[in-house]
Amino acid sequence: MTGDALDPDLFRRAVGRFPTGVAIVTTVADGTDHAMTVNAFSSVSLDPLLVLFCAEKVARFHDIVLGTGRWAVSVLTDEMRDASQWFATRGRMLDGQLEGWEHTRGPATGAAVFAGAAAALECRTRAVHDGGDHSIVVGEVLTVDLPDHPAAPLIYHEGGYRSLT
Repeated sequence: MTGDALDPDLFRRAVGRFPTGVAIVTTVADGTDHAMTVNAFSSVSLDPLLVLFCAEKVARFHDIVLGTGRWAVSVLTDEMRDASQWFATRGRMLDGQLEGWEHTRGPATGAAVFAGAAAALECRTRAVHDGGDHSIVVGEVLTVDLPDHPAAPLIYHEGGYRSLT
């Protein structure tokens, strides 16, 4: 199949065969925490230090994170599947959504950084690009937290979580 005849479900299954890591992007707006699970996260540049994530335009997180311009990324470990699933749940309550999830506040953004994450970065939005039904958000890295405890990453592949262990 080519062009307009492509089936979106077939496309989703095809790209689902590319294993990805999983992260949670967070921000704070008017004292309220906002968070979203992403698997479209990548490094972009070493000079300057840039990363990107993709946010679906219809997600409530989309406009909030674009409005704040500052956000944090927690790269999840295999032990953080429950957090990944919770922050991927559409329509969940905003008030208290971080209760029960151990976290600290990033010094540069004030956004939640999850305890036990494999790595965490705080960023300032540098550019936003149209990506169809998503926006590609490019961020300048402000801080990096790399814990000493190496842990197995949380992997998403073919519609489900996978482990390297």
